[in-house]
Amino acid sequence: MYILGIESTCDETAAAVVKDGRELVSNVISTSVAEQALYGGVVPEIASRRHAEYISATVEKALADAGMTPADLDGIAVSFAPGLIGAVLVGVNFAKGLAYAAKKPLIPVHHLRGHIAALYLTHPDLKPPFLCLVASGGHSHIVQVTDYTRFTVLGRTVDDAAGEAFDKVARTLGLGYPGGPAISKAARNGNPKAYKLPVPHVEGKYNVSFSGLKTAVLNAVNQAEMRGETVNAADMAASFEHRIDEILAGKLLDAAKDTGASTICLAGGVAANSLLRCLVNEGAQKLGAKLCLPAVEFCGDNGAMIAAQGFYELQSGNLADLSLNGLPTLPIDYNCASTVSP
Repeated sequence: MYILGIESTCDETAAAVVKDGRELVSNVISTSVAEQALYGGVVPEIASRRHAEYISATVEKALADAGMTPADLDGIAVSFAPGLIGAVLVGVNFAKGLAYAAKKPLIPVHHLRGHIAALYLTHPDLKPPFLCLVASGGHSHIVQVTDYTRFTVLGRTVDDAAGEAFDKVARTLGLGYPGGPAISKAARNGNPKAYKLPVPHVEGKYNVSFSGLKTAVLNAVNQAEMRGETVNAADMAASFEHRIDEILAGKLLDAAKDTGASTICLAGGVAANSLLRCLVNEGAQKLGAKLCLPAVEFCGDNGAMIAAQGFYELQSGNLADLSLNGLPTLPIDYNCASTVSP
């Protein structure tokens, strides 16, 4: 069964064809990240305009690379929530038009479910149940995946997401955008013990908070400037990266221990962070749990993850009609029928 996946929730316009939710057939990504970097982060209006410019050619290339036409597809999946609403609507409306013209099922896919489904492309033998940390620019969730379309959130950020904190700290240190890779690159030459950063406390055993940690870095930089001193960017980057990864890994491993999870996974853009991968791997080995990590190419936003999850949503009968709308926010454990139906 061949599913076309379309993704446009942030600054990547992406389309891909995936067979049976596991086999990558084609994968095309058009991004405006270089333009967004000029402003130190994503400008929603610019992202929406670039999606409108790129989406037709991106989908066309994904189909061409797969050697297929819309008539050969078994369904068209699109990320409809959550995300920057202007950006989301570009993908949703394009998918609706294509599904209508090709007379194919329209499959609504939650963006975070897509990130989790990216694991199936890297690990074809992976099956639920498993425990997954989904960490990206806008989200930090610890999720129990009980089935392909059934999810339970055990913990989440109460303020900034991990990726958002990376972006803001990178901007404060003058390291550029996107923040995650910039922080990691600078941290290679830094001392993670150089700066003592706080461990934010939050209600809920598996919840996380990064706003205070981000503010601590900002205050340290400002105080140094007032004293006529300069913060060592590499040392601060290393200290910040170690602290945030230590928190994420610790919460995930606590949840794994308490739930008796035999398989632990990472997903989302922050899952590409090498230190986080190392910390979780060490913890998983101590717990005797299997660790599944997505290929780096599937950590960021892409159409393949939407197509992969689209296969399972189709199998579960979670379809939409032309009344489907994009949503800026939506929990991962949403009720499919009540959300996508009028």
